[in-house]
Amino acid sequence: MSDRDGILRPSLALLGGHISVNLGAAVAKNLFPVIGVEGITAYRVGFSALLLLAIFRPWRSPITRRDAGNLLIYGTVLGLMNLLIYRAFDRIPIGVAVAIEVTGPLAVALLSSRRPRDFAACALAVFGLYLLLPLDAGPGQLDPAGVAYAFGAALCWALYIVFGKRASTLRGGQGVALGMLVASLFTVPLGIAYSGAALLAPPIILTGIAIAVLSSAIPYSLEVIALRGLSQGLFGMLSSAAPAISALAGFAILGEVLTSTQWTAIALIVLASAASAWSARSVKVT
Repeated sequence: MSDRDGILRPSLALLGGHISVNLGAAVAKNLFPVIGVEGITAYRVGFSALLLLAIFRPWRSPITRRDAGNLLIYGTVLGLMNLLIYRAFDRIPIGVAVAIEVTGPLAVALLSSRRPRDFAACALAVFGLYLLLPLDAGPGQLDPAGVAYAFGAALCWALYIVFGKRASTLRGGQGVALGMLVASLFTVPLGIAYSGAALLAPPIILTGIAIAVLSSAIPYSLEVIALRGLSQGLFGMLSSAAPAISALAGFAILGEVLTSTQWTAIALIVLASAASAWSARSVKVT
């Protein structure tokens, strides 16, 4: 198998994961007024943990003490990333929140890079993010807490890449299943405490299951494939397409109209991701 073929499959898996997670996020935003951010996070993480445990049955293979430590950090940042980005969605537009969040994987890509052309691709993506953010609208247009939550999610995403890469070495989907279990141990009780009996309404349960499948079970399983086949830097750079996919999902589901500047930003981010994937032909997968 050629280097290009070896990178294509995990790259497509990562793209599919981003499409799924952003569709789920757009659907979830409609439920924020009903059961709150904490309730949505509980459904997303809790149902995802149950699904992944049933599918992969991670208890069949023992794990080492080192793996347990990695999974503890991986699962913790996974749960925090879900909670923080939903808090950001509740206060600022989805496209803006994801544009801020993607600075996490971009930082990983920059720190992992060793070649000037990777820095050029990163710079192109950063310029696209600059155009995507409504910096000319004035500081009062964005909720400071929402921006802070998005940057917190960015930090969690960076840590997720690092420790997810280590967890991806476990058998099958064992790493993502156990990581989601760790995440559920604090997000589910938090959601129950916040939303209470509202979580048990049948329409909410059905929608919550759909959100869990779209936002966590599918994308995190696909990202295990991506993390196993891509270097940390390439994974981070390809993830820079997330704001573009998020903006498109917001337009399709929430009716968010994109400006010409935002479309330009999307084109730049997609171009940066394509350039990174092209240059990765000669990158040794680690």
